[in-house]
Amino acid sequence: MIVVTGAAGFIASCLVTRLNAANFNDIVVVDNFSVERKLANLKGKHLREYVDRNEFFEWLDKNHEEVEFIFHLGARTDTTEQDRAVLDLLNLNYSKQMWQACVRYHLPLVYASSAATYGSGTLGYSDQDDALLPLYRPLNPYGESKNDFDNWAVEQEEKPFFWAGLKFFNVYGPNEYHKGRMASVILHAFEQIRRTGSMELFRSHNPDYTDGGQMRDFVYVKDVVEVCYFLLHHRQHSGIYNLGTGEARTFLDLALNTFAALDMTADIQFKDTPEDIRDKYQYFTEADMRKLRSIGYDRPFTRLEDGINDYVRNYLATGAYY
Repeated sequence: MIVVTGAAGFIASCLVTRLNAANFNDIVVVDNFSVERKLANLKGKHLREYVDRNEFFEWLDKNHEEVEFIFHLGARTDTTEQDRAVLDLLNLNYSKQMWQACVRYHLPLVYASSAATYGSGTLGYSDQDDALLPLYRPLNPYGESKNDFDNWAVEQEEKPFFWAGLKFFNVYGPNEYHKGRMASVILHAFEQIRRTGSMELFRSHNPDYTDGGQMRDFVYVKDVVEVCYFLLHHRQHSGIYNLGTGEARTFLDLALNTFAALDMTADIQFKDTPEDIRDKYQYFTEADMRKLRSIGYDRPFTRLEDGINDYVRNYLATGAYY
């Protein structure tokens, strides 16, 4: 039996699909299932049981002997969230409780961290040295909550026999329809282009970057779940790992490829970055992927061109889920 938390969300629902494809059908999905707009992500999947996140630890106390692995991907993922009490509850304290349960019941754990922990990137984007974790200065409370848990985890004397924290970079792909403002730029671009024939990108407010020249490590969700699937079987070399492609690309690249996937001529304008996020905006992110490669993960990551083409043509244009 495999447990997936945040299961009705973006990445976790895609992971369930990947597990089903490998004939793992004994899956317990954990989430706040009252958020109806996310439920379509689980439609048609092979599942054993739905468990409300507030009832999960009581459920685990009764069923832990049947559990083989836990993917803890549930979190408050809104990077504009300012209520630290909410972030402490869902991203920090719930994760601590999950960790402690995995220690108690000898269960392997993979959990979701974030590239937001790196802040402005002044200390780089390497996952090699845990001693840097206390020095990172995330740009928003969401990133702080993720970094707080990473720091707490590595300091624990008692750890699950295998654990991995995955620092997701800019993940895009199917099943993010419900995310609103927090959805990938590709989804927003697709919707704008279909509606208006053009799209807007944020203007650069940093003299080192041209408009549209801001760079991020965009990683396709299908690659993310392949890494999760690898760790399900690997179960050694515990630690915190970056999960990006290792290649930063510009937002202009993203926009042009979205137009190309729609077989449309590019028409791009620029607008000011909203003031509420302007001083917290990351102009460059690029995952150092050597640590994950060093433990045997050797699959290539999807090129941005190919990922956007698949996402737009096979999901966004058709309304399909993964």
